[in-house]
Amino acid sequence: MDEKERQSAFMSALVTEHFVLQTATSTTVSESAARASLYVFSLSSSLVAMGFAAQSPDAFVPFVATVLPALFLLGVFTVVRLVETGVENAHFLAGMAQIRSYYRTIAPASGEYFSARDGRWPEATLLAARRGPFFELFTTAVMVGFINSIVAGAGLALLAVQLLGPDRTLVAVLVGVAVTLAVMAGVVAYQRWRYGVIEQMVQPT
Repeated sequence: MDEKERQSAFMSALVTEHFVLQTATSTTVSESAARASLYVFSLSSSLVAMGFAAQSPDAFVPFVATVLPALFLLGVFTVVRLVETGVENAHFLAGMAQIRSYYRTIAPASGEYFSARDGRWPEATLLAARRGPFFELFTTAVMVGFINSIVAGAGLALLAVQLLGPDRTLVAVLVGVAVTLAVMAGVVAYQRWRYGVIEQMVQPT
């Protein structure tokens, strides 16, 4: 191929890659929504079932001892995957940003239509304002993790009541609160670590 044909083939491949990356980002968003919905649906269904089981003290304790650990594990798996889809989405966005940076070199007017300022992360100069110091607190993974931490805290609080007796309810509540905060801190720390990996790989321009 001559230079013109090679350039044409390169642009065709570049546009195709851009389209594939856009499709991949849509897939990660759809998967995140589906997984979060599945967890919330499972939790709400279990809470309704617990309400019916509460009418029988003999059935309530075994039911809760079975359901809450299963829900917590489902929540852990969901949070891990939600964080991973977020990292994958950031990786795809970085690929699209790299392609956009080439688009800016095609013609003199390209810089206006494909400017970094108008692009998405990691191109935009408003990176700090758009992601910010509390960015990790507003992701789908952390929202699900917050709910899951309450499930863990409530489960251990109920276990503490069973072991310590009804007269030690305050101690059981404090145990539940401590576990909830610990699990939530673990979720935030894990997400910050995973996003830190992609942040080190991709620097805004």
